[in-house]
Amino acid sequence: MDVGVFDRTETSDQLISASMYNLVIGLTLIWGFAINWWMVLNVPVELINSVNPFFFFIGYFASCFFGIYLFKKSDSPMVSFVGYNFVVVPFGLIINMVVSQYDPSIVLEAIRVTGMVTFVMMLLGSMYPAFFQKIIGGLSIALLCVIVVELIEVFIFNTHHGILDWIVAIIFCGYIGYDWARANAIPKTYDNAVDSAAALYMDIINLFLRILRILGRK
Repeated sequence: MDVGVFDRTETSDQLISASMYNLVIGLTLIWGFAINWWMVLNVPVELINSVNPFFFFIGYFASCFFGIYLFKKSDSPMVSFVGYNFVVVPFGLIINMVVSQYDPSIVLEAIRVTGMVTFVMMLLGSMYPAFFQKIIGGLSIALLCVIVVELIEVFIFNTHHGILDWIVAIIFCGYIGYDWARANAIPKTYDNAVDSAAALYMDIINLFLRILRILGRK
């Protein structure tokens, strides 16, 4: 989801050092993952499943888009952080439902693999930002096509092909590298750090969910 954060080229906010900027991104990501971990441990899946699916997804998308609106429009780090949490919490509910279907050892392995892949893609994004800029158009088209194919498979043919999980995982690897490169190309402020973390969070969580499904099939 292109949230428009990375289109910022100018700012009137105070600039911070590159190390502080990356530290804020990291801490913001860790906060989101910690909230999701707490939700998995403390929010019963039965409680989530008891909610009417229609109202659940209405609330899910409303919360996500409201959060995106907040951190996209605001230049205040605190307001952006609030918006970030409006994205983290509904994602946490989805993660909770998915994780409950797998053995804890598989979940831990998926976390480990996701962490290593994310680190590598961030490193590549720093080293080859021009490459990721060139492939982003193809990634966006590929993601849209996969989403359409998955919807057709699920709702019409009631099936799912595992190769699609590999394709989506590869696509989000590209998005992580691309968004990390863009995050380091915009003015380094506290607000931009929080907003960049929010965009990266969505990439990383989507990658984790796909890796979990791939490992789960093994």
